[in-house]
Amino acid sequence: MDATPTTDDPITVPLGQDYPEIREEVRKLCDTFPGEYWRKLEKEPPASSYPTEFIDALTEAGYLAALIPEAYGGAGLPVRGGAVILETINATGCSASAGHAQMYTMGTLLRHGSEEQKAHYLPKIASGELRLQAFGVTEPTTGSDTTQLKTRAERRGNGYVVNGQKVWTSRAEHSDLMLLLARTTPADKVEKRTHGISVFLIDLREAKKNGCEIRPIDAMINHNTTEVFFDNVPIPGEALVGEEGKGFRYILDGMNAERCPTAAESIGNGRYFIEKGVAYANERVVFGRPIGQNQGIQFPIARAYAQLEAADLMVQKASALFDAGRPCGAEANMARLLASEAAWECAEACFSAHGGFAFATEYDIERKWREARLARTAPISPNLILSYIGQHVLGMPRSY
Repeated sequence: MDATPTTDDPITVPLGQDYPEIREEVRKLCDTFPGEYWRKLEKEPPASSYPTEFIDALTEAGYLAALIPEAYGGAGLPVRGGAVILETINATGCSASAGHAQMYTMGTLLRHGSEEQKAHYLPKIASGELRLQAFGVTEPTTGSDTTQLKTRAERRGNGYVVNGQKVWTSRAEHSDLMLLLARTTPADKVEKRTHGISVFLIDLREAKKNGCEIRPIDAMINHNTTEVFFDNVPIPGEALVGEEGKGFRYILDGMNAERCPTAAESIGNGRYFIEKGVAYANERVVFGRPIGQNQGIQFPIARAYAQLEAADLMVQKASALFDAGRPCGAEANMARLLASEAAWECAEACFSAHGGFAFATEYDIERKWREARLARTAPISPNLILSYIGQHVLGMPRSY
């Protein structure tokens, strides 16, 4: 895997063309998993609908270990390199979300884990021996207000006992490990509500034998998402990542590593819709001429394309700042917001161009359309991004 783009000058590298070797290799791999593969998965029960063969292929090619340092068996790519992989996967019509968590959860472990934890887990994750696809943060009663989470990890001897519930925990049934956020000090005993929360890297294989139950959620999109219940689940003390009580800061620290790659996924979806929309608009003839000649079809696609190109610039800027070690919270959040909105406009334009055929599963438009809609809700609410911009960038009063 070539970790070097052709040039660092964004003016001489057209959008969507940096890391050309990686883009070509990823596209070739994804071409072996056509729409039929993904449509078949959606017809199977949730417990068996995970794209195991696709994830195995990505793992074997080293793509899910892209951000793991070479010293631990990974490719050692910067965040931009990882983002390009996810973007290209989605641009081909495949779904990067099936494996993206293994890429961006690395940040928390890399920056805050002990040397022992990194040496033990990272080589096994890079090789595919272990899978880290589950991220236990969201809860039924707290939603986006992470500081109010109810899941607790109480000291018990040399370890902890976990009680609580997580929801919308995608891929937990298909993950060996979980990055778990839990409160270790009661909320009424800390100075700030962000204090007293800790991060744990837990072994789900052991947890499921000792009080952890995972239940699939049948949802609109095949995201293999679940509810996870912890009933007096013992975990060892060495599962703690970093210092006890500082986990909220660790998670925030890793969010930019999530924002940039997942924003790139939306860019990939947008490119998929533009390609499909333009092709169909040119080939579909109604009233004696291609429908792409009609402004009602042509202009929405053209406008969506312009929005997508603008969003891609912000994604690249945010990634460049992150990789340079510079503050990028504002840019990463704006990239996430703009990319998801641009992808949705591309999806709508493509869907409308296809008319009734967009509803036919064989065209794959409705499947990717649902995926684009999800990006406007998860992994972060657009309203939270707007409140961040309003308060931390523009200096307005806190809105919540």
